[in-house]
Amino acid sequence: MRAELSVIIPTLDAGDALPACLGALFEGVHTGLIREVIVSDGGSQDATRLMVEEAGAVIVTGPPSRGGQLRRGAEAAGGAWLMVLHADTGLPEGWSEAVRAQIAKGGAAAFRLRFDAGGVAPRLVAGWANLRTRMFGLPYGDQALLVSRRAYHAAGGYPDIPLMEDVALARALKGRIALMPLAVTTSAARYQRDGWLRRGARNLWLLARYLCGADPARLAARYRR
Repeated sequence: MRAELSVIIPTLDAGDALPACLGALFEGVHTGLIREVIVSDGGSQDATRLMVEEAGAVIVTGPPSRGGQLRRGAEAAGGAWLMVLHADTGLPEGWSEAVRAQIAKGGAAAFRLRFDAGGVAPRLVAGWANLRTRMFGLPYGDQALLVSRRAYHAAGGYPDIPLMEDVALARALKGRIALMPLAVTTSAARYQRDGWLRRGARNLWLLARYLCGADPARLAARYRR
């Protein structure tokens, strides 16, 4: 199989997390899966851009908006398949095999989720995310969405909104998103800072408000408090 995967990473002052994220991608480079890594930066003031340049990745820049950044990254991609990866999310060993298998099947997919923290609360929150993906086809961005470029464009791509861009695209894909067998590991920092119950309830409330038509810009301001 030729290198046909474009990996898109949105960043904003992601220097602390980015090295591990980029390091996990070498598996896909070595196996000939990755065509390019595109980092869509929203104006980082730390070492993010230097790290990207040293890693040999493509960098595109623009205003800091998750949806807009991902849209710009996708526009720059040349692969037949796109994988969206957050800078604080790490791919597991063997991820490239799982992606190859999904590409052979066809159809969009996301990884299972786990947090870089132990205990009951992280398992419950991750379990809900995996159940939501399986039942409703609504993965969040930290689950590394895999989608063909053709399906992405047919769905209209990511809207230029600061929050819920992942949900918007998933809904445009009409829930046809499979759950791959491996789990990515994402940062638990926000949950540990705010409290697992409080943060989980806030995220669920924001999702409900978005689905009821609330303005994503106002939701984003609430999310970042």
